[in-house]
Amino acid sequence: MAVTLPKIQSRPDFVDEVYQMLLDAISDGTLAPGTRLTQEEIAEQMQVSRSPVIQALRILKKDGFVQDAPGRGVLVTPLDGTLVGHLYEIRGSLDALAARLAAERKFQVDPDIIVRGRKSARGKDVKAMIDVDMEFHQAIYRAAGNPLLEQSAQIYWVHLRRVMGAVLQSSMQQREAIWDEHEAIAQAIAAGDSVSAVELTDLHTHRARANLVSRLDEYLGEASPVV
Repeated sequence: MAVTLPKIQSRPDFVDEVYQMLLDAISDGTLAPGTRLTQEEIAEQMQVSRSPVIQALRILKKDGFVQDAPGRGVLVTPLDGTLVGHLYEIRGSLDALAARLAAERKFQVDPDIIVRGRKSARGKDVKAMIDVDMEFHQAIYRAAGNPLLEQSAQIYWVHLRRVMGAVLQSSMQQREAIWDEHEAIAQAIAAGDSVSAVELTDLHTHRARANLVSRLDEYLGEASPVV
């Protein structure tokens, strides 16, 4: 494992912190697909005992983010273009429903999200790009007024984050265009135009899926596992 992980401040229970830090590193591409992880290395870098690391890795394995490695340790689970396509099928339906319900309420997306999104698109902080992208969509999920919708969407976004992380690490294109689409969706929702909001959301999801799968195929063709 060639990357450096942050240290954790002393606390009685570190499982949640270890899990979240590893998940963030996997999601933003810091820990690339195929990276080998060992309990000892993680515990040493984070300055915690092996116990919370073992528990955190167990949860990550259950969630599908790591898998057993030959010999010892675990590997960050390889990315799968087919799975990404399936995730986007579900996400597309949820996003369209959220956009329609939010438009019926004439929800106003905070303009600051759009501003920060455009700023992040011009930068190099992949985690910031992913975080503000998720913030935009989560705002619409919440505005829909159906808590089950937001809860359902989070399951898929956790996995989409790591695909976005891998692709954004290697690609600088089309970032601004994404926020043009976001802004158009926000304007349709604010105007109460549910038909346009759904149509724009469907188009956005279709483009995002096509772009992400295409870039992922390129990434998988060029990348080799880090072991």
